[in-house]
Amino acid sequence: MPSTALHQWSAQHTAQQVLAGQLRATDVARHMVARIEQLNPQLNAFAFFDAAIPLQAAAQVDARLAAGESLPMAGVCFTVKDNLWLQGAPATFGSLLFEDFIAPQDSWCVARLRALGAIPLGVTTCSEFACMGITTTKLHGTTRNPWDTRLTPGGSSGGAVAALAAGIGHLALATDAGGSTRRPAAHTGLVGMKPTLGRVPNAEGFDDPNHLLSVIGQLARNVGDAAWMLDCLTAWEPADPLSCPAFAQPDAMAQLHQDVRGLRLAWSPQLGCDLAIDADVLAAMEHAVDALRQAGWNIERADPVWPEGAREYPLIAIQQAGLAQRFGQDWAAHPERIMPNLGEQIELGAALSGMRITELLKLREQFHASFTRLHARYDALLCPTAPVEAWPHGLMGPAMIGGMPAGPRGHAAFTPIFNYGAVPAVSVPCGFGRNGLPLGLHISAARFQDARVLQLAAQAERIWQLDMRSPLMRED
Repeated sequence: MPSTALHQWSAQHTAQQVLAGQLRATDVARHMVARIEQLNPQLNAFAFFDAAIPLQAAAQVDARLAAGESLPMAGVCFTVKDNLWLQGAPATFGSLLFEDFIAPQDSWCVARLRALGAIPLGVTTCSEFACMGITTTKLHGTTRNPWDTRLTPGGSSGGAVAALAAGIGHLALATDAGGSTRRPAAHTGLVGMKPTLGRVPNAEGFDDPNHLLSVIGQLARNVGDAAWMLDCLTAWEPADPLSCPAFAQPDAMAQLHQDVRGLRLAWSPQLGCDLAIDADVLAAMEHAVDALRQAGWNIERADPVWPEGAREYPLIAIQQAGLAQRFGQDWAAHPERIMPNLGEQIELGAALSGMRITELLKLREQFHASFTRLHARYDALLCPTAPVEAWPHGLMGPAMIGGMPAGPRGHAAFTPIFNYGAVPAVSVPCGFGRNGLPLGLHISAARFQDARVLQLAAQAERIWQLDMRSPLMRED
């Protein structure tokens, strides 16, 4: 059995060791089960955990390998966000409304990873309906950040990032409708990927109120693992109306190490929207961007031109309307079972007219046009992932950002525009704020250019050479 540093191994290295016969999948699973039992009481990262599930799955992987089956992800451990399905396990969507629901089947992405030999560890916490920027629910309580357990890991994929950043698992499945993979990754020193809309099929599961914006996100501790995970999940699935044949061929790993120095890149520290950002966060971002320039990257200071009103979640009403359609009757009948913040969103959504929804869908088309114009000039766009470090529990977000009073979504203002344009984007760790907490640089490109986003992120990661292990990750 290898040393306890096994939890610091990359996903790809772990699979290589299992496939080479240096250890068994069951060895990896036992190690991760022990870490969950040790660390989850501090983190509350899991909505559901039963050691029998990963141990049985690992035993099956070992048996499949012994039978000669090809399993490229053999022994790699992953977690499943609570708005996705792990067959036979509770799936609650972070809500009391689903506290007794058991997933009747795997979500497509879960089934895909299991088919390739990966091992599900359990179900990680998320905010209710995956619609808040923190991970605190009536059903599961508060999830804590492994860098400082007094702080939030963000949301909605808070449990996914808390576990992964603490050395629990090698990869994590998440979702992202406005930044729910990328922002929590930035707050915990992880790589968080939002692929092009539809690239990873999502044909089964909960009725998502953000269906036209939401993607299956990938979380990893390094860019290479994130690219590998995306390639493993890339597929054309006719059962998903957002899927298309363009996604039939994975390409991220094949392009990961190509030279990027000839690309034209835009750096926009306030995203052309005059978004507030803390001074120390901006200084760290500028330092990181300067290091890329010194390495030969062609980066210009340039702002995108967006449609009018493109500031702080301009299409949040689409989410509110989706919540009202999906959960309006539940809120009316049992308001005590839903978080008040979500109830407010439901009521706002119920008051929207059909004409207003049509206007917002038209605005989404205008965002697409803005991205098209931007990428006629630049191959990729760099900006902050989040304008602040992680903040204390009990707050929806920091009260002040950039020295000015912040609204409840000020901390989340940078990421949703990229969902509106359906473009690929990744958050890659780029440094630390004044409190020594992780920060993420956001890299996006045109639709279908997922490989380019990861290519840039991988080379930035090599240039910066940062140690982004959390205090809990460093522990044996």
